[in-house]
Amino acid sequence: MDLREEITNLIKEKLNGKFDLENLSISFSDKEGVDFQTNFAFLMAKKLNKKPFEFAEEFIRDCHLDGLQFSVAMPGFINIKVSNELLSKFANIVNYDEMLGVKKVEKARNILIDYGGANVAKELHVGHLRSPIIGEALKRLHIFMGDSVVSDTHLGDWGIQMGLTILQLKEDGYLDQFFQKDYKKAKLENITLDTLNEEYPKASKRKDVDENFKKEADEITLKMQKKEEPYYSIYQQIRALSVEEIKKNYSSLNAYFDFWYGESDAEPYINKVIDLFVKKGLAKESDGALIVEIAKEGEHIPIPKKSPDEVQRYKNPMPPAILKKYNGGVLYLTTEIATLMMRNEMDKYDEIIYLTDNRQDKHFEQAFRCAKLAGISPENQKLTHISFGTMNGKDGKPFKTRSGETIRLKDIVNLLIEKASVKLKENGIENDRELARKIGVGAMKFGDLSNIISKNYVFDLDKFLSFDGKTGPYIQYTIARIISILNKAGEEGGEIKVETEEEREIIMNLQKLNSSYQISYNDYSLNNLCSSTFDLAKSFSTLYNNHKILTEKNLEKKKSLLAICTLVKKALSNALNVLGIDVVEKM
Repeated sequence: MDLREEITNLIKEKLNGKFDLENLSISFSDKEGVDFQTNFAFLMAKKLNKKPFEFAEEFIRDCHLDGLQFSVAMPGFINIKVSNELLSKFANIVNYDEMLGVKKVEKARNILIDYGGANVAKELHVGHLRSPIIGEALKRLHIFMGDSVVSDTHLGDWGIQMGLTILQLKEDGYLDQFFQKDYKKAKLENITLDTLNEEYPKASKRKDVDENFKKEADEITLKMQKKEEPYYSIYQQIRALSVEEIKKNYSSLNAYFDFWYGESDAEPYINKVIDLFVKKGLAKESDGALIVEIAKEGEHIPIPKKSPDEVQRYKNPMPPAILKKYNGGVLYLTTEIATLMMRNEMDKYDEIIYLTDNRQDKHFEQAFRCAKLAGISPENQKLTHISFGTMNGKDGKPFKTRSGETIRLKDIVNLLIEKASVKLKENGIENDRELARKIGVGAMKFGDLSNIISKNYVFDLDKFLSFDGKTGPYIQYTIARIISILNKAGEEGGEIKVETEEEREIIMNLQKLNSSYQISYNDYSLNNLCSSTFDLAKSFSTLYNNHKILTEKNLEKKKSLLAICTLVKKALSNALNVLGIDVVEKM
């Protein structure tokens, strides 16, 4: 049940034939003593050549509805206050509804979400946090709203980083057995993830100053991509070692994937992609490379202004997409298009969502244009790239260690656990590492998701882990408190009867929370859901502080309060589940 929708329908039934109500819409109001508001008078007054206030007064004279009180505010807003009886009816209906009043999408879609994006042979670090945090929440949101969703982490396992790592390992003597006659029996026995974490950075720095090293790494990469031995066997073992650790890292963040495909899985489709572009006359040779012109006629790319008064300037049109390098090697873009071809052969997706940082905006624009140009992506398929901002330290710069080094993801998680453990110890709870992980990770995720995805934000652990204010632990604590109340009461209550301002506030905030799911769904951003979840938790805390629930002497009133507790617990738990944050029973 959507109360805004119910009120809108009641008004339309009452005033049908008197006014053109097609554009009537109702929004929540923050004014004291007002629940909803509409600017309908402004839309109609102009058509009828009347003043908005005059029309609004005429409107409310004709609109007498049980449970609704109308009033007019200058210069013509129509205010609506809902009676306690109507709020009680709404609360009792949604309390027994599986979705608690949240409306699912009218037409469910089949969606694939591509997020995570870890690179094989490279340590996950702080820069890898936002993608699994945001992607997992978006996946859960789409599922909650009724879509059919699968997720793919799309590992970076087929590019130059593999050639660099293999070459460095070879030069440092780790791969000698792979270059002997019985190489097929060779194993990476002396190589651990810590080894890879040392070897790749060493190779990456070296390629910038040693042209011969870079050239040899390119050649090894090409051999690996052609599945030449022993390079392909080395690659497979490095990949298996890395994926095992990546899964552990992601699971610590409550991020789970249906598919663990990588760029390598798209390799069988690369020649198909290239042949398709050639056959359709879309590709041409340029300096030995194969390119596709994707700039649109008359297209200019605006350069952001430094000030509003600055004259608008434009960049050159979108540069050509390179499908194949001069040496026959393929690029990340080629693999991206091949991956899309593979996905569309696997299933029919209405939308494919890609989540990366904003440095890849041009890459995906090129990939999408190529895919649509060649028909690899059907005309009715939506391709969406969501780019997120950076996670910065308190100094406004990308979050790093004090010595300026990039922080490993698992070290961040351990830090969260340590800080959460200190908080729990203050509350008399010790030696519960898993509870500390749930609280610490939940704090970080809520702190991240509370921001608009495209914006940078400050990573402030102390602020995120506060048990007060707009934080994940505050909401987890609210649920834990409600669970404790219900356990002590031994029941979940009876019929809800809204009587006090605190109860009204809770039911109104529940409606706002329900509406925030659709807003977050439309915006591909969870910040609205986070805010509404906090508002509901805060309004319950006010009720808890002002009313003695367990010692309430009026049995009917006590049952009503316990039912409100149950309703709030379920609503907050649903929201945290969508955000990928654990519900805890003690803190």
